[in-house]
Amino acid sequence: VYADNDPIVLVHAQTLLNSSAEGRTAYIRADVNEPDTILRSPGLIETLDLTKPVALSLNALMHFVTDAQDAHGIVRRLMGALPSGSALALSHCTPDFDPQTWQKVTDIYHRAGTPVRFRDKAAVADFFTGLDLIEPGIVVGHRWRPSAEDGGAAGEDGGAAGEDGGAAGEDGPAPSDADVSLWVGVGIKP
Repeated sequence: VYADNDPIVLVHAQTLLNSSAEGRTAYIRADVNEPDTILRSPGLIETLDLTKPVALSLNALMHFVTDAQDAHGIVRRLMGALPSGSALALSHCTPDFDPQTWQKVTDIYHRAGTPVRFRDKAAVADFFTGLDLIEPGIVVGHRWRPSAEDGGAAGEDGGAAGEDGGAAGEDGPAPSDADVSLWVGVGIKP
């Protein structure tokens, strides 16, 4: 089930999301700021069996939900409706590695009328409160489970071997943490 509040995304989704014998898909027009609307949606109820574990994917989304909008409460509400064994996969932009650049990005969004809240690692970790984090925990995106095919082996912190945890590839050095500036993690509901 895919949820978005953008009508243009709805048009594209209707042409791309098709159910098949292998599984069903649904698109619901809803705003993450209204989690109960998502959870009560007929599309969700008809598509997912909420008595069995599901994955909630909130990638590159929660930095568009401010503290005043209760971003952490929204995630708790959504995960609270899911059964034990369900997973939260989340990625979130961060100013931790380049605060000046991310302040400029924040200013651009605010001038355009779009509220954002880029969070540090501790604030991103709060989204996983009460969940069991899967190794390597909350790390910069390019460090989450890098494989030998990606050009490096995982380091002690879950990062790829090499400077800044990146792995050099055929196209040159891997990006730095500041280049990526994205915390990622997966947690399982006990």
